[in-house]
Amino acid sequence: MHAVMSVSVSGLPEPREGKVCLMYDLGDKLLAVRRDCISAFDVVMKNGIPDKGKVLNQMSAFWFQELEDVCPHHMITIDDDEIANSLGFSHSEFAGRSMLCKKAKPLTIECVARGYIAGSLLKDYKAQGPNVYGLGLPLGLIESSELSEPIFTPATKAQTGHDENISFAEAIDRVGRETAELVRDWTLELYRRAAKKTAEKGILLADTKFEFGETEEGIIWIDEALTPDSSRFWPASSYQPGRPQPSYDKQFVRDYLESIGFDKEGPGVILPPEIVEKTREKYLEAYRLLTGRELAA
Repeated sequence: MHAVMSVSVSGLPEPREGKVCLMYDLGDKLLAVRRDCISAFDVVMKNGIPDKGKVLNQMSAFWFQELEDVCPHHMITIDDDEIANSLGFSHSEFAGRSMLCKKAKPLTIECVARGYIAGSLLKDYKAQGPNVYGLGLPLGLIESSELSEPIFTPATKAQTGHDENISFAEAIDRVGRETAELVRDWTLELYRRAAKKTAEKGILLADTKFEFGETEEGIIWIDEALTPDSSRFWPASSYQPGRPQPSYDKQFVRDYLESIGFDKEGPGVILPPEIVEKTREKYLEAYRLLTGRELAA
């Protein structure tokens, strides 16, 4: 198996490079190409997870189509032939991992919906108490507790280092009240709808992150959608509050790095073959369970 960590192609402008995604500006559209890179604690590891970029691309397409009645999104197509026709050529390493998108200016906040207390929310709840981020949560929550209703916890979008959770008031300061209220409402509705669908498949959607962008026609949903990179997926059959949960996401990699004392500052390490294979299996299983499909080559 081969992990696609970089893509070299002539005939396109230099891409804007994220941890996973290469974004090519085609003038009136964007081409997003998702590689097999994996990051944890905001650090990109030295080797990747084969097929991970395809899972992210095809799972995002599935959710954009499933939930497009909630809000408009940026996906035009992931069909390789349509993309090749648009570009005027095909490229073997684009296959299965590319999405043609509408252009949008990303908002300066990330939009997180949570149905359970885990990750950074749990850490900050323990440190700051129930009114963390102004949320007014109940006393006595323990790790992985289900919340009485989903909550919206916006975050900053750090160019370097870690994103930081902020209050809704701070989100309003950054993007304006009308926009903040719109993306909050969309975020919570997307979460509720997706969580209902994942529950039907025996999977709890603990939390997930969305991004939105501005266009001339208004705000749209951008980036990726409900993937193992942006979401915590827990098997419902083994759910037990008070401890970390088994997961279908990259928590497996985070746990491995914690076990070896990784300092969370970088540079990334080489993941051993068994960690790579187990993580690949988790991503593929999540895709099959949630979409009911086999991954396209």
